[in-house]
Amino acid sequence: MKNLFKFNVKTLVATAIGAALFFVLSKVTVPSPVPNTYICLQYGVQAFIAVLFGPIAGFLSGFIGHVLSDLSYGSIWISWELATGIFGLLMGLVSAKIKIADGIFTGKDIALFNIAQVIAHAFVWIVIAAVGDVVIYAEPANKVFLQGVVAAAANIVTTAIIGTLLCLVYAKAKPKKGSLQKED
Repeated sequence: MKNLFKFNVKTLVATAIGAALFFVLSKVTVPSPVPNTYICLQYGVQAFIAVLFGPIAGFLSGFIGHVLSDLSYGSIWISWELATGIFGLLMGLVSAKIKIADGIFTGKDIALFNIAQVIAHAFVWIVIAAVGDVVIYAEPANKVFLQGVVAAAANIVTTAIIGTLLCLVYAKAKPKKGSLQKED
């Protein structure tokens, strides 16, 4: 099993690109019927970065991108930024089982990716973000748990579509090991 928690130049570059993409995509949202809760595109990209580059890049790209996004609106909401980072971390752990870096993303990998993202989104938005809002900000539990459920549902759908498509396209474009032959 590869070392999932290595930090090198590749991880640093993936983190920077992932955070920048997260920030830019965070500006493209659709409001949900629940106040302060949006349908977002950036979590599919974050999941792709995490599966391709591992849990450190997954955590940092989401956490940094979310902090930058919230700062552009005036203040951070640490329970949600941590939830975003933990989502990336959890998806990065899946990279040990998915060999997308080798150009492999099979039906089994699609299922694993999507089962993992459903569990990760449910956990981070319904537990981490919502409980964090109650504990840190003394927000009403019924309000934040509703926000968490709606955010989890929206992010599950967008990650299933965008994240899966990014993984499929990357795997198709990446030459398989041993597929290239030396010309004479």
